[in-house]
Amino acid sequence: MRGRGLALLPLGLSALAIVEIVVFIAVVHAVGGVWAVLIGLAASVTGMALLRREGMKGWRRFQAAAAEGRPPGRAVANSLVGLLGSLLLAVPGFVSSVAGLLLLLPPGRQLARHQMERYAERRVGGAAASDLFGARHVRVHPGNPVVIDEEPAPAQRTPAAAIEGEVIEGEVMR
Repeated sequence: MRGRGLALLPLGLSALAIVEIVVFIAVVHAVGGVWAVLIGLAASVTGMALLRREGMKGWRRFQAAAAEGRPPGRAVANSLVGLLGSLLLAVPGFVSSVAGLLLLLPPGRQLARHQMERYAERRVGGAAASDLFGARHVRVHPGNPVVIDEEPAPAQRTPAAAIEGEVIEGEVMR
């Protein structure tokens, strides 16, 4: 599975480049060439500045979690999503900039972090994931308790139907 994904990577990157060119041409037609270049340049510069900030903030969060004895996974996952968003914002192109901006805004960041935690839980297992991200929070709704009987009653069997007709006595030989 992993080999197939890597084999399709050049095809996906080529498709992304074509989409970025088409979107750039559409933006040029909408706002003009100079403004399109300036918007792209501003997005890249902002992404570079955020890349450094997110990296430093993530490193501090990791150190604080380790010093307090908390599982560092949640802080690391949040920082990785922020770094990915900053990197996508720094890469030239409007589609990647919009994707990076979505990852930097709180709802997108939270959704991506939850997906990253689920992926890690599937890959390493529940016990290791709880060591990384802390215990899972479960909502319990009050209601009627479920009673489980320790010894189930033996099932009542109905007798088989009587054989009708002539009975022949004999011996079974093997």
